[in-house]
Amino acid sequence: MSETSAVRVRVPGFWSSLREAVMGTHQDFTEGSIGRAIVLLAVPMVLEMCMESLFGVVDVFWVAHLGADAITTVGLTETCMTVLYCIALGLGMGATALVARRTGEKDEAAAGLVAMQAIVAGLLIAAVTAFAGSAAAPRLLRLMGGSDQVVQAGAGYTRMMFAGSATIFLLFLTNAVLRGAGDAATAMRALWIANIVNICVNPCFIFGIGPFPKLGVTGSAVGTTIGRGIGVLFQLWVLSSARTRLKIGARQLRLDLRVMARMVRLSFSAIIQYLVQMASWIGIVRIMASFGSDAVAANTLAIRVIVFALLPSWGMSNAAATLVGQNLGAGRPERAEKSAWRTGLYNAVFLGGVGVIFIVFAHQIIALFTTDPAVAPLAAEGLRVLSYGYVSYAYGMVITAAFNGAGDTTTPTLLNLFCFWICQLPAAWLLAFHTGLGPRGVFFAVVTGDTLLAVTSILLFRRGRWKKTVV
Repeated sequence: MSETSAVRVRVPGFWSSLREAVMGTHQDFTEGSIGRAIVLLAVPMVLEMCMESLFGVVDVFWVAHLGADAITTVGLTETCMTVLYCIALGLGMGATALVARRTGEKDEAAAGLVAMQAIVAGLLIAAVTAFAGSAAAPRLLRLMGGSDQVVQAGAGYTRMMFAGSATIFLLFLTNAVLRGAGDAATAMRALWIANIVNICVNPCFIFGIGPFPKLGVTGSAVGTTIGRGIGVLFQLWVLSSARTRLKIGARQLRLDLRVMARMVRLSFSAIIQYLVQMASWIGIVRIMASFGSDAVAANTLAIRVIVFALLPSWGMSNAAATLVGQNLGAGRPERAEKSAWRTGLYNAVFLGGVGVIFIVFAHQIIALFTTDPAVAPLAAEGLRVLSYGYVSYAYGMVITAAFNGAGDTTTPTLLNLFCFWICQLPAAWLLAFHTGLGPRGVFFAVVTGDTLLAVTSILLFRRGRWKKTVV
């Protein structure tokens, strides 16, 4: 075989790798090129996160046609539901770490057993949150500072979103175990299907198109829940038909308290980690609410656009978590570290480019959603300010995910507590109420807290203690 042929076999081209990433791969991520491994994992994860972000963008795009109160309803409800997202993300992180470690150890049957425990745990928690959240919907909106008009118009939306919480948990958790096993393509397809359904039915339920009832802002929640539910059905079909890397057979279809306890132990710190972060964000929104519905609407629009870019970036971070977990399981800690730094660099290049676009075209981008003179200028300024922190966000997200992928969920939790509660929230209150900046000061505080998180995460990651984590 010629040298050229050998290279072609050993290192497939970029377009070949890209096609393989989207179609699905059986690559062993503990061997071979790290750059290729990042492409094979990150591309479908980025596309998956793009699809997840589309849920929010599609919702707010159609809801924006109903006015500021409707946008505020979506923003306040999403803020209330952050507890659900924290629990789902925390459980998912614990499940990802365990599945990735077992996959790196080449014990796919044990990885499948972890997946089943994650699904059972998600269903149990969803049963509680669905009942409690839907019953308390009006009170939650009032607690978050919603006006009487917002509560009257939006209680149905909030109630429906909580009632469908099982679809949130199962969609998040099942995709988390698929990513941990390295099957990012299947996780991506589940979000594609869910979003296609959501895009089709969301405006139908909002505006009463054709045979669909006109439900207003509540219709957005109905469409989103239906879309996520269809995505969950696809996930369950894939798992039951053995079309994925996970070995889920009769032996895995059982409750294993020992494995569940291990997953919960790992997940507990991760849940607290996300709760700390999201509780800080609830505080941010509550400060914004002090300036009225227009400020909340502006914040909601700016954040939705920001998340559209950050969720793909979180996709690359998820790739880092999988690579770190699998390589530690394979006994290759130096490769795990190198994978994290390489992914961080790629992420910084991506987010840096997006940040420049958002800074230059902030007003034009916000104009796609609203031209309300009381909302659009503040939303555009918020988008521009938040974009200045994109490069630091990029490294912070990847390094935090690397800690979690290694099973060290405690370090990011403590960092979140320090950076967000001790630094970001007081700074937001101070800048908003005591400097004359008003709601604009909140945007500056958010950038400051996230940048501090990135710097401290990098410093601790370089010490290397995470390499000795046992899961």
